[in-house]
Amino acid sequence: MTTGHSEQPHMLNGAGPLPTPAALVRRYLLRLDAASRYTICVCMAVMVLLVSAQVFCRYLLAESIDWADEMSRLAFVWAVFLAIPHGLKHGVHVGIDVLTNKLSPRLQEGLSRLMMLVSGLLMVVVCYQAVLVAIDGWGELMPTIPVSASVFYIPVMLSCGHGLLHLLFMAWQGAHVWADKEEAA
Repeated sequence: MTTGHSEQPHMLNGAGPLPTPAALVRRYLLRLDAASRYTICVCMAVMVLLVSAQVFCRYLLAESIDWADEMSRLAFVWAVFLAIPHGLKHGVHVGIDVLTNKLSPRLQEGLSRLMMLVSGLLMVVVCYQAVLVAIDGWGELMPTIPVSASVFYIPVMLSCGHGLLHLLFMAWQGAHVWADKEEAA
């Protein structure tokens, strides 16, 4: 006699198997990546629009937008730092692998995971220092707008946190965890 309920402990309300911890973390990181990509696109659009408006105003109206240079620079800084974790995720950073390519695949993977943990530690140090500098300079305003100059350090902190999550996930799951079915999760 069946009760209509799943008898298997790995099933939840008959909806299918429970996701593994790695699948949950992967799904969270994919959502974070999507939000980051959207923010990068917004920053790039703001930068392009401000620079274009500034050029238009300078050359056709003989006027200038006082705050355009500063805001476009801020948008550029945000876009660059928010993009760093995406590069870490896909391994599109500069590296010298002449010696490591001579190692066995197992040693290469182990060394890669170790370096991801060391890099994660460096992300924590950089984030901590960015927080200290931002706190120290919070009262200093930008020259053309009444906003703290410390907003330049916020994307550094966000980048370090996002990058740390990717480095820890890759150290846990393997260097090539993002090589397959990225958007499947």
